[in-house]
Amino acid sequence: MTTETANIRLAGISGKRRRLGELGERGKWWRFLAILFITAVVIVPVVAVFILSLTPAFGSTETGLTFANYGHIFTATNLSYWLENSLLVALVTVVVAVAVAAPAGYVLSRGRSRLISGYALILFVIQSLPVVTAVIPLFFLFVKLNLNDNLAGVMIIYIGSTMSVAIWMMAAYFDSIPITLEEAAWIDGASVFGSFTRVVLRNSLPGILSTAIFSFLLAWNDYLIAVVFLKSDVNYTLPIGLQTFFQQNATDWGNVMAVAVIMMLPPIIVFAALNRYFSVGGIGGSLAGR
Repeated sequence: MTTETANIRLAGISGKRRRLGELGERGKWWRFLAILFITAVVIVPVVAVFILSLTPAFGSTETGLTFANYGHIFTATNLSYWLENSLLVALVTVVVAVAVAAPAGYVLSRGRSRLISGYALILFVIQSLPVVTAVIPLFFLFVKLNLNDNLAGVMIIYIGSTMSVAIWMMAAYFDSIPITLEEAAWIDGASVFGSFTRVVLRNSLPGILSTAIFSFLLAWNDYLIAVVFLKSDVNYTLPIGLQTFFQQNATDWGNVMAVAVIMMLPPIIVFAALNRYFSVGGIGGSLAGR
């Protein structure tokens, strides 16, 4: 092969690489524009809700944007009780769901027997059933147990409704953790429970947080179960309390949107605080040299 022929081939290869690079740059711009459009579609309604929450109430002499709606919903309504009830119900649901789903998901991930396979099948069947199918029989049962119009009864339903999905989520994350880490701990003298708590759980923070956030959002945003089982105003959660602002002939949208903003704040704070912990880099580092 002559030098001239080699130079021609190299020039052709470099030209192809240049064209591929240009196409890649164009693809990046299209992806950026698509993400920007989707983000705008998601954010615009949120911004609209916040702006509407600052509009003066009906009959008010104020003009322009004002925070008077926020003062009104905290002083003239039971919003503080509703907020406290929602936080209590959501946090209890998260703690119990994660505490039960973590060991159950570990058994589902590591176990290999007919009993565990049947257990997994039952979870799948329960997960496929809508909660509304159990509302009526649970209502009659809770009336007999004096759990009707009680936050404890609502917590029990939330925990039960999140459990199947939470177990599947934890099992799916445990599957990504190599069993060789546990085997090394067993060789060093750790028990099964010790390797689970010291090795598996320590490398499962993203999975635990994902399960916790799922449980939190389900309990925080639920309306159907709360509207059936809660009747007293002081026992309302935020979704039910929001309904009280809607009247038959008129609705004060400023107060409604102010409550909606209050409802959005805890999930936003949770995501902002926990976002930096969603990393799986530690698992790969623990296998270095193996």
